[in-house]
Amino acid sequence: MEAGYSGIVEPAAGRPRILFVEDERSISEPFAKALAREGFEPVTAFTAAEALALAERMEFDFVLLDLNLPDGDGRDVCRELRRKSEVPILMLTARGTEMDRVVGLELGADDYVVKPFSSAEVIARIRAVLRRTGNGPPAPAAPQTIGELTVDPGARQASLAGEELDLTRREFDLLVRLARDAGNVVTREELLSSVWDENWYGSTKTLDVHVGTLRRKLGDEAESPTYIHTVRGVGFRMAAP
Repeated sequence: MEAGYSGIVEPAAGRPRILFVEDERSISEPFAKALAREGFEPVTAFTAAEALALAERMEFDFVLLDLNLPDGDGRDVCRELRRKSEVPILMLTARGTEMDRVVGLELGADDYVVKPFSSAEVIARIRAVLRRTGNGPPAPAAPQTIGELTVDPGARQASLAGEELDLTRREFDLLVRLARDAGNVVTREELLSSVWDENWYGSTKTLDVHVGTLRRKLGDEAESPTYIHTVRGVGFRMAAP
């Protein structure tokens, strides 16, 4: 890009553009080449500041985000990206603790991968997400009301007692899927298939994390929920309208 250019650069036709934020060149260089070989357009950032600057100037279809950056925490980058965009984000971390994963998902990341990772696995995950976001069935436009909860898939808005809920993209999709079959059990497999992807490669713990954060935002008590009920060993059931 030319110095001083301030416009938005659109992705090349047919080549999904991926922002790869990774300061370790021993990882970024070979993996960027692997992405290019697989038909993607990788753009590498080595710092948090560079990643945010690129995100302002260019449109991306996907973000691969390392958590440990020389000038900041990748979670802060995730938070800033999510404020302005719903671009899918996959976090890369050397730490695999449950708390790290929970924090990342609550900030709006779609998935996480613990280093060292397989390039084939990560590329498969990227393809699965892009397939889902690009070719998924349209959400029903009619708003639905369940108690004090209103879900409007067309506007991608949800409100509780008249107050709009601040939901991540995954949380909203999960809420829409449960509300669609309100009163009936939706299995864990169905939720992972429809909200994540039919070829989901991650841990099923991801579903529990998202249900937990969604419940908190709905004011649900785990032992006596108003909206999302757990059906042990099967899945979850949204309260009937």
